[in-house]
Amino acid sequence: MAAAAVRYLRSASSPEAANPVDPLPRPDLRAVGTDERPPIEPTEFRRVLGHFPSGVTVVTAPGVADGEGDGPPAGFACQSFSSLSLDPPLVAFMVGRTSTTWPRVARAGVFCVNVLGAHQEALCRGFAVSGGDKFADVAYDAAPVSGAPRLAGAPAWIDCTIHAVHPGGDHLIVIGRVHALGTTDGDEPPLLFHKGRFV
Repeated sequence: MAAAAVRYLRSASSPEAANPVDPLPRPDLRAVGTDERPPIEPTEFRRVLGHFPSGVTVVTAPGVADGEGDGPPAGFACQSFSSLSLDPPLVAFMVGRTSTTWPRVARAGVFCVNVLGAHQEALCRGFAVSGGDKFADVAYDAAPVSGAPRLAGAPAWIDCTIHAVHPGGDHLIVIGRVHALGTTDGDEPPLLFHKGRFV
């Protein structure tokens, strides 16, 4: 059988081979027309994907100096956080393109992911709103490499620099290079989000 395969390949590649296979035509590239219905309704997408429970984090960044001195730190609640690579150590999170906090994180070039515990729902809600001083009455210190806020009481933290940013539909996929990380003492259960609510 192997000999037959070798004979076939030799004959097919010879100059005398008749009827060579034509490559398939390239597909036309086009934008989705305005009259085309989206394949999945956004509400149904959210409902079904909500069955997958996710952990909850707060991504923070140090204030960036502006014309009036150091700006305030930045932070936002984020469910779409994941480990990505062990060697090199990389993590990733997704952020909406309309986020008003992301440009401040991008300017800083660094961030700290604060993994929240079950007792930190109120803290998460504070960082989920847009505008205002999200760090009012929030205890934190500086992460060792980035200087980004490391929130008190968070069971784990990951200190990163921005490694790459890729488009992903209406979100951006942010990849961070991990430079330091740690956990707090204790066995605090994580804060989870499932079917549109904290659990």
